[in-house]
Amino acid sequence: MEQNKKLLLVIDMQNDFIDGALGTKEAEKIVENVNEKILEYRNSNDIVVFTRDTHDNDYLNTSEGRNLPVKHCIKGTEGWQITSKIDVKGDKIIDKPSFGSMELAEYVSKLNISSIEIIGLCTDICVISNAMILKAKLPEVNISVDSSCCAGVTKESHENALEAMKMCQIEIK
Repeated sequence: MEQNKKLLLVIDMQNDFIDGALGTKEAEKIVENVNEKILEYRNSNDIVVFTRDTHDNDYLNTSEGRNLPVKHCIKGTEGWQITSKIDVKGDKIIDKPSFGSMELAEYVSKLNISSIEIIGLCTDICVISNAMILKAKLPEVNISVDSSCCAGVTKESHENALEAMKMCQIEIK
């Protein structure tokens, strides 16, 4: 692997978050922007990594399930799949059982990268969680979030998450 490549993290662009169980019009609207951003990174020969929110059938019995009692992203279902509107190619996919992923942070920490850009869903839950974990793990790596390639549960919570990340020295584009 070449040194000092840029990394694009595509968080949870899954059917259940776009037009499925927890889908929103805002999520549907960013798919084209996400595709363009992925293409930009691939054309520059940079690294693209996807995450996939992953739950089991017992989801409703988990802490998250008790607080958000909507079955979603159950492993192996159509809702769990990354939308077919996005070409994953041979990119790395990390399944994560919770909002933030320690496995993702460990994986990224072993890459020789110059920057991390984060896009995807949902700004106010999984995007912010992973951005904060990565900022703690790699405090000297520039981390940014492209707000035009993210959507939150609501427009207000999306904006609040962007402001919180900005206060933690994550660049908002």
